[in-house]
Amino acid sequence: MKVLVDTSVWSLALRKGDKNETESGIVELLAELIRDTNVVIIGPIRQEILSGISQRNRFNDLKNKLSIFKDQTLTTDDFVLAAEYFNTCRTKGIQGSHIDFLICAFSVHNNYPILTLDKDFENYKKYLPITIHFFT
Repeated sequence: MKVLVDTSVWSLALRKGDKNETESGIVELLAELIRDTNVVIIGPIRQEILSGISQRNRFNDLKNKLSIFKDQTLTTDDFVLAAEYFNTCRTKGIQGSHIDFLICAFSVHNNYPILTLDKDFENYKKYLPITIHFFT
């Protein structure tokens, strides 16, 4: 099954240093999804992953490693649905980023579960028809 992998999971996998058992399991799940060619990425997630890397050589290295994953195409309908999701959540008192709601819209339109460590998606799920791919 194809899975839309959120920035939080990529960040964990790319972070240097020791990881606890849960974090190691999540990184292994990502590695399994990569091996099985089941990783889905969109441009805004790629942008978030690459943002904030000030060392040019590290930026280029990561950019090259990520180049094996082709961005899925976002449509006007994705952007419109993202705006609707933003408005829906806002009326319920839930704040979120425009990119988060774009991730939600793209995942719903394409029937992809979202693999994320970002707890905001649990709040979105209360009002949006997203599926979260849980680590087990």
